[in-house]
Amino acid sequence: MTTKPKIRVGLVVPHIFIQRDILPRVIFSPGRLALELAEHLANSDVEVTLFTPGAAETKVRNITADMSYFETELAGRGDTYIDLLKKHPFTFISLARQVQAELIAHAYAMARRGELDVIHIYTNEEDIALPFAQLIDTPVVFTHHDPFNFLVRYKSVFPKYSQLPWISLSYAQRAGMPPDTNWVANIYHGLDPNRLQPVDEPSNDYVAYLGRIIEPKGVHYAIEAIKRYNEHTNKPLKLKIAGKHYAGHSKDSYWQNKVVPQLGDTIEYVGHIKSDNEKRQFLGNAKALLVPSTFAEPFGMVTIESLACGTPVIGLDIGATTEIIEDGKTGFIVNSQTSDIAGELIKAMTRLDSLQRTDCRDAFEKRFTLDRMAREHSELYTKLATE
Repeated sequence: MTTKPKIRVGLVVPHIFIQRDILPRVIFSPGRLALELAEHLANSDVEVTLFTPGAAETKVRNITADMSYFETELAGRGDTYIDLLKKHPFTFISLARQVQAELIAHAYAMARRGELDVIHIYTNEEDIALPFAQLIDTPVVFTHHDPFNFLVRYKSVFPKYSQLPWISLSYAQRAGMPPDTNWVANIYHGLDPNRLQPVDEPSNDYVAYLGRIIEPKGVHYAIEAIKRYNEHTNKPLKLKIAGKHYAGHSKDSYWQNKVVPQLGDTIEYVGHIKSDNEKRQFLGNAKALLVPSTFAEPFGMVTIESLACGTPVIGLDIGATTEIIEDGKTGFIVNSQTSDIAGELIKAMTRLDSLQRTDCRDAFEKRFTLDRMAREHSELYTKLATE
């Protein structure tokens, strides 16, 4: 019996954080997603070659770039990667893009030699990879993780290459991309079901916010909602806020002006969530997760993390949140086109007892697992390689 040959995929993840010495110390969910996707694909009918700037924690074949000059520059300055990024972002970006270009060129060269059947550019360095994808016969597919309008470099180059194949993270993401983008699949993110699970007896005495603490994420709406909610109830709730704030950044005073003055008995900042167990306890004990983002999230990992913990989500009717939450079953979608967003959040909070935590976990297992994400990628790679 002839064994079907595996599809040989080059998974190119050129973001400079994708190396074992950096990734565990930063918040960068696309990096972890890429590593988990690579590992899971390798257990299927896909032969994965993972391209990362530095060595990654992975069992698959891992090709890295030459980081020697970057590291020499850091040593001469006495800086870490993160130090240089904070002190001299232009220098950091210039060095990073040299590394990223080399890595992408390596993948394209392998494809030209017939060593890869498909190349998948997985993180947000497509503006480097796009112009040269047309110089090889091997199909190159792109996944973009940021909102399209996030940076000028996306807006200026993506429309020129909209005919190349793209994977969306959500249908909401498609609405923000160039109208003639060649979408070949929509693949939602997924998690290993064993990473996050419901807690046995959740405390249900607080609502949670988890994510970056910046104005577009709407933390101030969550704060206002909990304060007003507690004024009219015999069962007050706390708001526990976890995530990264930007105190000390000259262009961002949101943390200092909008959040810190509100901290107290019912509004608590718990800092960073560093491990899966901490995240499980934080989300799993919450009565709900609040996601009051006022911009169109292309996905939102924290939302499916909450569902994995059996915790319902209250979010605005913007972006991918509307695709992840089943209104009235796994959470509530609230109207963003109102002068009183906090009031809409309050109305949803009063209805939380009508939801079943088991429905949240069931929805996660049906729609947002790593198995499903990897299978859909594998099916797409096969299609692209055989067309």
